[in-house]
Amino acid sequence: MTYPVALPWYGLTSLDDRTWCLTEPHVHPIFSANIFLVLGRDADLVIDSGMGIAPLRPVIDGIRPDPAKPLILFTTHAHVDHIGAAHEFETRLAHPLEAEEMADPTPYSLDSADIPDRFRQLFLDAGYPPLWPMLIDAIPHEGYDPSRYRLTGAAPTSLVRDGDVVDLGDWRAEVLHLPGHSPGQIGLWHDASGTLFGADAIYDGPLIYDGPGMSVPDYAASLKRIRDLPVKQVYGGHDPAFGPERRDEIVNRYLDLWGEA
Repeated sequence: MTYPVALPWYGLTSLDDRTWCLTEPHVHPIFSANIFLVLGRDADLVIDSGMGIAPLRPVIDGIRPDPAKPLILFTTHAHVDHIGAAHEFETRLAHPLEAEEMADPTPYSLDSADIPDRFRQLFLDAGYPPLWPMLIDAIPHEGYDPSRYRLTGAAPTSLVRDGDVVDLGDWRAEVLHLPGHSPGQIGLWHDASGTLFGADAIYDGPLIYDGPGMSVPDYAASLKRIRDLPVKQVYGGHDPAFGPERRDEIVNRYLDLWGEA
């Protein structure tokens, strides 16, 4: 099959004077994760790194006012759509429970025929559209061969846990351990602005909670913790940002579904 070339590969949205969101619009919705860039005085921060289909670091450095400034990658969890370009960054933070998968990731293919039927059904049951033949509907440049897609291992250079702080000099955020979707999933809480980077614990789309390494009781506890935060805005691992009212709707919907309200 012949695919069109999509240039640029990454979608780019400015969220405020220091925060950007990058997306991969030509990746199937279930695998198209948000990538955030937060600019700081002493260092800049990237939250997650997408599928790694096209180089990410040059795009990030093209946004940063000072590409020579230290750059930190914060990986929320080690699913394929969040670690693809992790190897492009020298400083990598992650939770200890995700470290092994980051260092030696499970092989993945862009050919959806390689995805087992149980996962296909899991995605459908969650509310996602059927998978495309390939997980992309375009290619990042002429000559790109989707069959050659590979994940590159990139072990964390430092481990972070619940309560740790990521400090950019003039921007400090607390690490929140938010298991359920993945055992070592972490988010970031920026108290000064009421902003939660919620990873795949919460976003404005179908949540995935019934798969390998997932736990509904842990997920319910994470959602209850998120519900208690005085959020003004949530930047999830997928889909657009939302405020506290939508946060409550999402949390209460799933807690009711699980009988955990």
